[in-house]
Amino acid sequence: MTWDVALILGIDGLANGAVYLLAGLGLVLIFSVTRVVFVPFGDIAAFAALTLAAFETGRLPPTIGLVMVLAALATLTEVGSLLRRGEGRKIPKAILAWGVLPLLPCLLAWATSRPGIPSAVQIAVTVLLVVPIAPLLARVVFQPIADASVLVLLIVSLALHFLLSGLGLLFFGPEGSRTQPLASGSIALGDGFSVSGQVVLMVGAAIVLSGLFFLVFERTVAGKALRATAVNRVGARLVGIRPARTALLAYGSASLLAGLIGVLIAPVTTMYYDSGFIIGLKAFVAAIIGGLVSYPMTAIGALAVGVVESFASFWSGALKDVIVFSLLIPVLMLRSFLSVHSEEEEDEVDQ
Repeated sequence: MTWDVALILGIDGLANGAVYLLAGLGLVLIFSVTRVVFVPFGDIAAFAALTLAAFETGRLPPTIGLVMVLAALATLTEVGSLLRRGEGRKIPKAILAWGVLPLLPCLLAWATSRPGIPSAVQIAVTVLLVVPIAPLLARVVFQPIADASVLVLLIVSLALHFLLSGLGLLFFGPEGSRTQPLASGSIALGDGFSVSGQVVLMVGAAIVLSGLFFLVFERTVAGKALRATAVNRVGARLVGIRPARTALLAYGSASLLAGLIGVLIAPVTTMYYDSGFIIGLKAFVAAIIGGLVSYPMTAIGALAVGVVESFASFWSGALKDVIVFSLLIPVLMLRSFLSVHSEEEEDEVDQ
């Protein structure tokens, strides 16, 4: 280990940490608003990467079929809910929201799946195509059981991951894919050391998106509604905020982050149908460091996970994941020691 090697590993760790930072923000956002540990987050990122790879080879991405099926299921679920509540007059609006709007990215994707389309257009359509996945899944799977315990929601989320992983194998096959670099060239840092443009893009995107994330939460009505729901669901409901709508907004924002992650990592990592699970799991470690509630601590945890993974891969490539996940043990022990233990009230007002 020399200083040059340490610098290279540190830069690589920052690039990995930037990805885990975005994923961790998405996980914390969903959990703080809905109490769901959204395990399929990484699967959506993998779908985005494989969808972009399909576009670059001139193929029609199978993700279109997934979105169409989810849109049909969400529409049926919403219409059935409205009929049970005797609100049939809202059915046309529900069909428009759940059955028509999610199909617009599918139409764009169908028009984009041909040779000669600029890569920037393909990237934009890829992100737009995966954005509806998490809200549609939430409407079909999580919203009907929104008042269940955290453990039940976690089990359902884990089952949903295995379902999406199996569908990914069916749609994309077992072969891995890698896309064209989003940024070429490199930046020289002196003494013959340089950083690739792709790494700079990943770190810069994480910084910009984190800043936008902060501005949305601090300066917009939708961001304040999300914060209010995360702090107190009952209080948010009393002032006119509908937790179901803020939950869908949280899922949509997280799905957008997952799509961007998939686009960013596809040029530097060979993506398989199940590659998203490891990404989501390492982001979950970062989120646990932040207590699943603190965005700044999650950011610090993500950078720590990225740097530890990079140096661990230098010392032992076979044990790098073991070393990263071992970070959970001291973090959980410290949090257990510092937290105030009290009996959980089963009759919470928000249930």
